[in-house]
Amino acid sequence: METAHEVVDEIRRRAAEVGVRVWLHAADLDGPRRVDVDGAEPVVSASVFKVPVAVELARQGAAGLVDLGERITYVPGTGTDSPYGLATYRHEVTISWHDLAVLMIGISDNVATDLVVGRIGLPAVARLLTGLGFTRTAVPYDCDGLFRTVRDDLGDAFTEDAFTALSREEYLRLRILQPEHTCRTTAEETTRLLGMVWRDEAAPAEACADVRNWLGLQVWPHRLRSGFHEDGVRVSGKTGTLPMVRNEAGVVEFPDGGRYAVGVFTQAHDTRVQAPERDAFIGFAASRAIDWLRA
Repeated sequence: METAHEVVDEIRRRAAEVGVRVWLHAADLDGPRRVDVDGAEPVVSASVFKVPVAVELARQGAAGLVDLGERITYVPGTGTDSPYGLATYRHEVTISWHDLAVLMIGISDNVATDLVVGRIGLPAVARLLTGLGFTRTAVPYDCDGLFRTVRDDLGDAFTEDAFTALSREEYLRLRILQPEHTCRTTAEETTRLLGMVWRDEAAPAEACADVRNWLGLQVWPHRLRSGFHEDGVRVSGKTGTLPMVRNEAGVVEFPDGGRYAVGVFTQAHDTRVQAPERDAFIGFAASRAIDWLRA
């Protein structure tokens, strides 16, 4: 039988072929089997930080601190920059906290995220993580705060064109790409949090059900989902993307009842934006790890 070490070696070889460094952790949610590729090392979360934000929103909803059905009105042009979602709207929209979470997770809407964070508060997210025993996962910024660190780091040199033209070495000097100075986690802690959500341990059962629903509505097929084509397989997840960073974490559920949490975090060796093979690598790595867990 193939060993976990052999699986790890194959994942690392493929990572080298597509030009990325990889951190991975995969876990059987109902058993002891694990696959680990530097899963305890701190990594840049990118938008994977929206998962603990979602858990805290759902927890506050279950506790009666937030009415998830309450509507707020978003005025276009007043929120955080985002390439899609509410930032692209032309007209005012009235939307509930629950549906903002759908946008935050489903399409990684930055405006929706910062509205949610403004309602629940970053200190509450920190207390949630501490209370659940996570020592290497932190959410010190919302999306706007993350982007402010880039503007501050580049100073007078900051323009959108200048940012996209930075070299790899210049990018790595930005705080947003340094785990100790940005939203961070580990692959192992990410899968542990997902496992707690799926087992109703991260918050009350109704809150965990909300989070599972939101993660199940994610639309992107090019990373985690690309590794799982079998009929009846359900993939729930959250992507994270920054220059040179492609991540995804989620849970894969099979018709036979097997369910597996996996987190794949990558950093590229160059600054290419169009690199579909690196998106597909996330699906490959997750599939190889979970195939071994199911063997």
